[in-house]
Amino acid sequence: MLTKKRYSLKNMIMWTRWETFVLLIYFSIIAVLYVVFNLTFLNLPWTPIALIGTAVAFIVGFQNNSAYGRIWEARKIWGGIVNSSRTLGMKVQDFVTNEHAKTKLADDQLKEQKRILVYRHIAWMTALRHAMRQSKSWEVIHEERTNREWLKVIHIPERMISLEDDLPHYLSSKECDYVLSKNNKQTAILYLQSKHIRELKDKGFIWEFSFLELENVLEELFTFQGKSERIKNFPYPRQYATLSHLFVRIFIMLIPFGIIPEFARIGNNLIGGFPLLAPYFVWLAIPFGVAVSWVFHTMERIGRVGENPFEGSPNDVPISTISRGIEIDLRQMLDEDHDKIPKQFPEEYNVQM
Repeated sequence: MLTKKRYSLKNMIMWTRWETFVLLIYFSIIAVLYVVFNLTFLNLPWTPIALIGTAVAFIVGFQNNSAYGRIWEARKIWGGIVNSSRTLGMKVQDFVTNEHAKTKLADDQLKEQKRILVYRHIAWMTALRHAMRQSKSWEVIHEERTNREWLKVIHIPERMISLEDDLPHYLSSKECDYVLSKNNKQTAILYLQSKHIRELKDKGFIWEFSFLELENVLEELFTFQGKSERIKNFPYPRQYATLSHLFVRIFIMLIPFGIIPEFARIGNNLIGGFPLLAPYFVWLAIPFGVAVSWVFHTMERIGRVGENPFEGSPNDVPISTISRGIEIDLRQMLDEDHDKIPKQFPEEYNVQM
């Protein structure tokens, strides 16, 4: 996600430069046909075009509101994961003790049990963020040329290293094999976590009430996981997305047939007062029409990009950064050596991953 307070106009222009170039060529062709070749039948009444534009504006506005709602919901979900993760780390530190143990463990053995629980939770976050980064058939980030350019210059962690290479840092080889054999790997990790907590409870290292508290935290994590998977696996309804894209294109195609004749008429009215400007006034329809089309196209494209908040675009939820931040917090709570704790993923072009 972008960390700058303002998204500069320069970035927006660079992001849509190819489409702007196509619009410029399209408007120029229609203007040349109308003015130079005198094809004045290329003329549509401005009123119906304006009515279509009004309808398109409502549709695009609805799409953008819905897309923003998906992004904001995803951000709240991962904010909840942050809170629950810190809560889990705190409760593991305080609840896993020898107080009710049948056979007491040495301090280093007790600390190892805590480390296993914390590391397994980090493995769960790692599996979840990898799942959220998997490509779906309806995701659109690869369709635009400038988006493909963006993906070539940034380094999304989940595309740089596979889950198979990530998990061994946090799980034993036996647990890795078990998790990787399952379709929903993050769910398998939570099952392992619950089983381990139950074993500690049976041996008296966790009091029964503390066991219930830890299980409640796991239930919260399941809830957040399900909500995150719902956004990932259920796309923005395609009938709205497809129609919005189609209507914007139709509106943009109609604009020059209304704007160019209108500017030509205004130019004719200026002959008496501005004889030098009047013959060329019609050509101002090109930049004006391109500007109007650019606004509608860009707003519709922003909505399309915002539909899927985990793809890795600049405005997506930075789940990699969030996960690594939680990992750093939890491992510091374990009093690990700072040199052994991984660093936060770096920002690239002022964007968190």
